[in-house]
Order: sequence, then C-alpha cells, then structure tokens
Amino acid sequence: MIYPQTTRYSNCWDVNNAGSLTHGGSGDALGIISMVNYTISKYSVDASKVFVMGGSSGAMMTSVMAGSYPDVFEAGAVYSGTPFACFAGSKSDPTPFGANQTCAQGMQHTPEEWARFVLNAYPGYTGKRPRMLVAHGLADTLVRPQCGYEQLKQWGAVLNLTNTKNVTGSSVPEGPQYTQVMYGDGSKLVGYFGQGVGHIAPPNEPVMLGFFGIST
Repeated sequence: MIYPQTTRYSNCWDVNNAGSLTHGGSGDALGIISMVNYTISKYSVDASKVFVMGGSSGAMMTSVMAGSYPDVFEAGAVYSGTPFACFAGSKSDPTPFGANQTCAQGMQHTPEEWARFVLNAYPGYTGKRPRMLVAHGLADTLVRPQCGYEQLKQWGAVLNLTNTKNVTGSSVPEGPQYTQVMYGDGSKLVGYFGQGVGHIAPPNEPVMLGFFGIST
C-alpha cells in the first residue's frame, strides 16, 4: 500500500495541469506513478492487481490516475470526487474551496465530451480501462452530487456501458440510505449516492475491496 501526500494547494493534488492529465507527462500524477512503478519492481507485485482510491482531492487524483494511466490500474474507487479533467486549465487552486468553483459545483458535459478528455490523455491506447466505483453524498455542499453523476457519464462512455438499473434499500451494499446506480452488470462501473451523506462519502472497505476483487 502506498500513501502519497502533497503539500501544495492546501494539501490538495494537482489535477488541473496538462502534465498530470497526460500519460507520461509531469506533475503529481507522474510522481505517484513513479512510486507505483518502483513498488511493483522492488516487491515483485502482480501488475494485474494494482488499484487506486481516494476521497475528496484524493478522489479527484484517483480519476486522474485512472484516466492518465489506464495501463497501470485494474480499478479505482472515487469518494466525493470529480470527473477526469474537470479542473483542466484552472489557474487557481484545484480545490473545492478555491477561486474556480465551476468544477466542484457540478460542471456538466455530454458523456462523449467527458470521454474525449480521457481518451486524449493517452492517444492511441487501445488496452483495457480501469473499472470504476463512484460514491458521493447527496448532502455534499462542497463537491456537489452532480460531480458524481458526471463521473458516471464519463466512465460509462469510456467503458461503453449504459445505466441498467438503480436500486435503493436494504439490499444496497453501501447501506439502505444509498442508491446503487448500476452500469452494465455493475462489475465494471457502479455508483453509490447517499441520502443525508455529506463530504466526504465515507469509504466502505468491504464494498470497495469486493469491487476490486480482493477477498477480506
């Protein structure tokens, strides 16, 4: 397990600069991927079982890692984050309390537009894309719930999946206050939106690890 940290942007990640939003680029994304590659090499890690997760700014960086380095990660889990490239080009701090509130307030694009950001991050890549779990609180006033729905639009288009059903109640793994938004059979893309849940939607480790395919 790797726990990267940042000291810039009020301890939030660089998710706005072109370097982080480009495969093999620069910035925080390159720093994290260097840590991952070092660990894989040093400890003989199974490269087919590498996962990424985070909350808030960490969730935003999780989206960046999944978009910029799809060849590295099998799956990602995003708790109260934003779509890949949502903060692209922002000149102010890429934080939900920075001067540029457009992204965190729920900036919208079509699924195809969102997907194009991801595909342009690694031109020519035709390999497997990470499976994604998206969790968001419907009472989140810092990173608005629409950000979660926009992520599902983005990854649905990238993975060529559509919303098949929504389930609310006692059978939802995250808890009865959540609505499970399933794309396809839910094994490649699934969302959880919690009534009364603010910032951040708390990670549910058994649900996340189950989605990753790691037994507890």
